[in-house]
Amino acid sequence: MGSRAQYVVVENGAWQRFGSHWGANRIAADLLAGPAAATRCFRALDETETWLDDLWCEGAALVDHDRRVLLWYAFQDSWADHRAVRAVLARTWPGWDVRFAHDGMGDLTHHLGLGRELTREPGWLEHHEPSWFTDEDSEPWAVVSLRFPDGSVRAFGGGCRETVEHVLDGPGLIDLLLRAAPTPQLTDMPYGGVHFEPAARTVSVWAVQTVAGLNGWPLPGWEGWTLDFHGDDHAHHAAVLPSDYPFPQSPLAPALRALRDRLGTPPPDTGVLLARAAAAPAPESATAVVTPAALVPHDPAAPTPAELAALRAALDVLIAEAEAAS
Repeated sequence: MGSRAQYVVVENGAWQRFGSHWGANRIAADLLAGPAAATRCFRALDETETWLDDLWCEGAALVDHDRRVLLWYAFQDSWADHRAVRAVLARTWPGWDVRFAHDGMGDLTHHLGLGRELTREPGWLEHHEPSWFTDEDSEPWAVVSLRFPDGSVRAFGGGCRETVEHVLDGPGLIDLLLRAAPTPQLTDMPYGGVHFEPAARTVSVWAVQTVAGLNGWPLPGWEGWTLDFHGDDHAHHAAVLPSDYPFPQSPLAPALRALRDRLGTPPPDTGVLLARAAAAPAPESATAVVTPAALVPHDPAAPTPAELAALRAALDVLIAEAEAAS
């Protein structure tokens, strides 16, 4: 268990790789103060000789000083949290090409010229029989919409499945949607969406999370179809949704204020807790195996007071702009 993270720093034509067993949920916080602070932070962590794969790496960042490129991914609690982080990075990394790594580790290794398959075993992208289910007790992770033969569009909440899973179902999912029952309107923004245009043989996708594998388009079953990928921009999808199934308005100001309130908060001191967990007896007839890296807390270098002040000023401006726009 853990929230494993991987970091790469590129400078003067060479790159270094670092890791943290507990750093994935801190990726955004460690990036917000800008390139100098993020580089110090990552270099304060343990250097590692191995790559994590898409299954075990829950967050990653690549800081390329030579080309002034930042690639990163990490799961945020909501659409608004993701967009808030993106807005701050646009201010605190001026002159940099800041990209969310939708292809996960593939985007990082590809940037280094190592290919997208370096950390991926053959058959890593699992294709399966199409299925459709909804969970009325929770908000859908993704919205799936379909243009019907009569030209109308219907939208469906896709339960707790991630955005990419609906594409991995293949075109057979369309047949299931043609017979699917309506789903309740959204009360919160999803993490992504998929729209099918069978007549134009087009699949449109957006997400505020990774959708690893879509770079290998066409995926099995989608030969002859076009993928229209919009990154984390949901505007195209919103334009085709029916009027009775709109995306909710999710203001950014509260998410930005939450980021500001957490400024300067160090990672929790988990050393004692980790040691106690490692010393706990294993269940009967089982053997406990402790991963050494799991006993190392995430302990990055903190931003300087000047870097924190600049970050706070950027957040104050963004909050004012968001409140004025709401």
